[in-house]
Amino acid sequence: MSSSTLVNQLIEALRCLPGVGPKSAQRMAYYVLERDRAGAETLSTVLARAVKEVGHCIQCRSLSEQETCDICISTNRDRSTLCIVESPSDVQVIDQSTDFKGLYFVLMGHLSPLDGIGPEEIGLNLLASRLDQGEVKEVVLATNFTVEGEATAHYISEMVNSRNIIASRIAHGVPVGGELEYVNSSTISRAFSSRQNF
Repeated sequence: MSSSTLVNQLIEALRCLPGVGPKSAQRMAYYVLERDRAGAETLSTVLARAVKEVGHCIQCRSLSEQETCDICISTNRDRSTLCIVESPSDVQVIDQSTDFKGLYFVLMGHLSPLDGIGPEEIGLNLLASRLDQGEVKEVVLATNFTVEGEATAHYISEMVNSRNIIASRIAHGVPVGGELEYVNSSTISRAFSSRQNF
């Protein structure tokens, strides 16, 4: 027995999600059609609205329903500290997990010359303009610890230092609760080279 064309289209549509392969997409499709049609209706309605109404904040470039996001318009944030991240999801993780009360700038990626992604493509011209306004006194570099993330952090630190603004980098090493035997050698090496007095 073959599935209907519409079921196949739903399965294929679900595959656009990261980490969702053919089997996972099929399970999701059958689940919502067999067991949770109300949930599927809600999902489709909210998804359609979000695609239509959510854009990017004109200041930090994170996701927002308004022209300027809630973080950027907040009077309770430290406007002299700017955290640079690669994606909007990084903003949420940092804001929920730390006591950071500064502002953000979202690159929407990282430098990758081989893929044709240079400074303009990740908004470094916009970042430069923001830094030139004189309000920012410290930039916290919170790009990922990949080769591209490190290269991006280095490039931005040179931009920042040339304007006599403090540049700092988030720490890296063995995760809290991590056991050394399960941590990769690169992480252990970095943890040793970045060790601090105790």
